[in-house]
Amino acid sequence: MSEKHELSRDHFGLYIGGEWREASGGQTLDAENPATGDPLAQIADATKEDVDAAAAAARAAFAGWAEKPVAERSQAMLDIADLIEENLQYLATVESLDNGKPIRETSAADVPLAVDHFRYFAGCMRADEGAATMLDPNTLNIILREPLGVIGQIVPWNFPFLMGAWKLAPALVAGNTVVFKPSSATSLSILELARLIDEAGILPKGVLNVVTGSGSRAGDYLQKADVDKLAFTGSTEVGRQIALAAAEKIIPATLELGGKSANVFFDDADPEVAVNGVQMGILFNQGQVCSAGSRIFIQQKVLDDFMNRLTESFAAVKMGDPLDPATEMGAQINVSQLEKIVGYVDVGREEGARIAVGGKRATEGALAKGAFMEPTLMVGTNDMRVAQEEIFGPVGVVIPFKDEDEVVEMANNSPYGLGGGVFSRSLERAIRVATRVRTGRIWVNQYNAFPAGAPFGGYKESGIGRETHKMILDAYQQTKNILVNLSGSPAGLPFAK
Repeated sequence: MSEKHELSRDHFGLYIGGEWREASGGQTLDAENPATGDPLAQIADATKEDVDAAAAAARAAFAGWAEKPVAERSQAMLDIADLIEENLQYLATVESLDNGKPIRETSAADVPLAVDHFRYFAGCMRADEGAATMLDPNTLNIILREPLGVIGQIVPWNFPFLMGAWKLAPALVAGNTVVFKPSSATSLSILELARLIDEAGILPKGVLNVVTGSGSRAGDYLQKADVDKLAFTGSTEVGRQIALAAAEKIIPATLELGGKSANVFFDDADPEVAVNGVQMGILFNQGQVCSAGSRIFIQQKVLDDFMNRLTESFAAVKMGDPLDPATEMGAQINVSQLEKIVGYVDVGREEGARIAVGGKRATEGALAKGAFMEPTLMVGTNDMRVAQEEIFGPVGVVIPFKDEDEVVEMANNSPYGLGGGVFSRSLERAIRVATRVRTGRIWVNQYNAFPAGAPFGGYKESGIGRETHKMILDAYQQTKNILVNLSGSPAGLPFAK
């Protein structure tokens, strides 16, 4: 593995009210490099008192931030984008160290896309409008959009920095203040962002607060804290808890949850594009993607030839040091997740699936120290557990199909509906299938692209709401109606004269 890379500090406290402080209980958690098992830093493990203090700081800062001119809040987002861009390589390195994903992904995707999202929402907010209409000659109908208040945001460990941008940019630019909770497994890149923003003095104190710690404690405390909205990305199981917490408080919640997406390959798909589509679908970020193309439907006519191409390409994937630019696939987030993935491969074998390539932990050389999983393909059927349950690793289940109707039926036979793909030279067929599959995002002849301006979110158990598009601003704003009587005389019944 590569030489040691230094973080800005080896201990991070909580960022509350524009100040760094230790957890009130004095507890800390260790951040580790999943590729080596080596320690990286310590982070604070927040108590209920800490989370409540963060919510109070956000509450105190809300009025002043909400009253800022839109142009000023928009400029702050542009300043954050510039700051990230100036520190791109450092932040990408931190993300790779903490998460295990290859530097080629963090430096070319995670961090640059975060920059773009801050800039995109800065522009969207400048164009955001209310309305004023005359309902009749004497009645002016004014519709205003106002910030909600304090937002509690929780993101997972698979894309901590990019998910941070997805959540923070629209919430902050709309005039809200935020209490942000990253995963305890991958908090470092967000903490570094908070440090950079603080040092640059971009945001008033209390507008952004970052609390770290165990999800079962700090995450639970945030659900019950004094916030006006919850925004969550993560598993469907935890998403249900978030939704219940929001319902009890009668506040809104947006949820981007799990998936078991169908990636469909017709017999006329370009072979090179198709192979790349399978790899991007299930190997990107080591398969730790909620929209991963984990159900790989291949038309029967080309199954044998396609499988030969796939097994060869999967076996050739270069695993290794995430900070090596040549590395194509890094480590899983930790050994616990790796063992879960291997366990699912065993389940597949027991169900009768055939392992075509991979199927076990990678233990050659330096890989033995880290949580590395071989790129894996198994051939099975759509009713198997491995084809219905989210594995969250580089394990794809290949399922043959005969025709369009059959594959659409199988694709829709899932409790999830987050992502999906269709590969075909016939654009007419691809769009026809895309419209029939009940899922929030369908890629055609590509997979796992996440540009700003394209709405992303799920059907069914994959969540509520759409991110990465200006429509998410609606979820961070209230609608106020002002109805004005212009006649100068009493109006309305029954007392009007």
